[in-house]
Amino acid sequence: MKFIILVGLIAFAAADTAYKASATKEDPVVTYPPRPYSFNYDVKDKESYADFVHSESSDAKVTTGSYRVELPDGRTQIVSYRADDSGYTADVQYEGEAQYPEYKEPEAPAAKTQKY
Repeated sequence: MKFIILVGLIAFAAADTAYKASATKEDPVVTYPPRPYSFNYDVKDKESYADFVHSESSDAKVTTGSYRVELPDGRTQIVSYRADDSGYTADVQYEGEAQYPEYKEPEAPAAKTQKY
């Protein structure tokens, strides 16, 4: 009886306990040739004060475009860009002059100062 228990313990200790996951199969990577494209859009929404224009075109090697955005300070930001093998280059210009609200001295605090 002791011999059977000893053999069982040895067999249990020698058993491979590592989980063998099934082999995974990777899907082939599909690449498509670059295609030329062109688009443009503009948004003018008086409720949200959104006002911007964007246009872009690509011949599958060089991408060029520009966008115009009305900034909160009253200026217009115009960005013209080009992206190709050498990287991304942007020309940023501003129209108009920044307008800031005048400083007003704050009124009384909303809550009283706490005393301890």
